[in-house]
Amino acid sequence: MDSTVNPTFANGVAYVEGQYLPLNEARIPIIDWGFIRSDVTYDVAHVWQGCFFRLEDHLARFSRSMDRLRMKVMGIDLIREILVQCVALSGMREANVEMICTRGTPLAPDNRDPRYCRNQFYAFAAPIPWIASLEKQKAGLHLVVSRVLRIPEASVDPTVKNYHWLDLTAGLFDAYERGGETAVLCDLGGNLVEGPGFNLFLVRDGTVATPDRGMLQGITRRTAMEICRALDIPLQERKVPAAEAADCDEAFITSTSGGIMPITRIDGRPLGNGLPGPVTTRIRTTYWDWHKDPKYLTPVKYD
Repeated sequence: MDSTVNPTFANGVAYVEGQYLPLNEARIPIIDWGFIRSDVTYDVAHVWQGCFFRLEDHLARFSRSMDRLRMKVMGIDLIREILVQCVALSGMREANVEMICTRGTPLAPDNRDPRYCRNQFYAFAAPIPWIASLEKQKAGLHLVVSRVLRIPEASVDPTVKNYHWLDLTAGLFDAYERGGETAVLCDLGGNLVEGPGFNLFLVRDGTVATPDRGMLQGITRRTAMEICRALDIPLQERKVPAAEAADCDEAFITSTSGGIMPITRIDGRPLGNGLPGPVTTRIRTTYWDWHKDPKYLTPVKYD
């Protein structure tokens, strides 16, 4: 164990109702509408080698999500302070840090009007739950184009990060049953949109393509797009029909919980020589190099 880790918080730290607690002791009221109705938004930043990566971008997206859902808690400066303190108390140099705003509990027990709820803020820092193991991040994943369709964006705004994961979970089971390791879902028009916790990029003839709507616009997705521009890699943000997954040269997924992760097999078909491709490798290497650039970092001051 790292000598700076407080044993009390070794498995993570949570912030609940003004208190910092060991993560395994954190609780929310059972009647919080975030739990019983999934009336909640959240965001997740990560800490790498003692620094948050792109924390301000995550805070800005979280603030926008709360505005879109007509929720309000404390100001962003205090939220930032709480997130940093969760990490500092934990002593962890690598962590996922989650900020959550729920609709909260009704002001009266017979209330069913969301305007009359006390919104609640929660946060926690925990070890990074990697989408893919470190070995798979190097070797590549087997992706399945799921037969499960994503919730339509006209019903639930996918740009507001949410816990509506039943379709994504069903997609995962679909992938497992077909020999895959993860899944990407399509919209009603047969276009690829996103997977459980990640965005998707396909590469063909050196050009990178990624869906332009119907999914959460991830911060890691944004970073990958900025890297493409910085490296002069052709990039298309557009509709991506599912059929394109059948003949792409390379593919990769992006997530806070893993960064840039190569896909080396889609629906059982090896991509290229079955190893992470050159475009994916360049983008992945640059992504982790940018974790050393001070303009993206918020250092944590550990006690």
